[in-house]
This record gives sequence, structure tokens and C-alpha cells, in this order.
Amino acid sequence: MTIESVDAITRHPRYAELVSKRKSFGWILTFLMMVFYYGFIMMVAFEKEWHILAKPLWAGSVTTVGIPIGLAVIISAFALTGIYVYRANGEFDDITKAIREDLQQ
Repeated sequence: MTIESVDAITRHPRYAELVSKRKSFGWILTFLMMVFYYGFIMMVAFEKEWHILAKPLWAGSVTTVGIPIGLAVIISAFALTGIYVYRANGEFDDITKAIREDLQQ
């Protein structure tokens, strides 16, 4: 790829749209993941008075409420990654393809 082709891509109006959409979507997903993760960490750190996470799931259970909540945090990371990949393979790739087609003409 030459400097001229890189300049042509970065000057394309749809490129600015692509960068803007990807950046804002990435920040939204980052914010959500931080809320899930740090929310869980804050519960572990500060909810000692309530002992919510230490309560058993049912009477006689050795598994506490904190285990499924922790698993939900891990699963949310995979889900948010899947959401990003779905959008990247759809909308973002379509914009990239349109830019490439415009520049090849």
C-alpha cells in the first residue's frame, strides 16, 4: 500500500464515518464491561455488611450467590465481544467494502 492510497483512504468521507462509528461503539462496549466488572469487584469489596455474595444459592448448598454472578461477568465479556464481532462483520465491513469499491473506480 502506497502513501497515496493511504491518503486517499483517510480523505474518503465514509472513512471518517467508519472511524467515528467504531470508536463510539467500542467506547460504549468498554463502558458496559467496566460497569459489569467493577460493579462485581465493588460488591465483593463493599457489601460485607449484607453478605449477599456469601449466601448459599439454596439451603444446604455449598455454592454461593457470588459464583453465578461472577460467571455472569465472564459470560458478559464473551457476549459483548460477540456483539462487536457481529456489528464489525456487518455494518463496519460494509462501509469498508464501499470505501474500497469507491477507490478502485
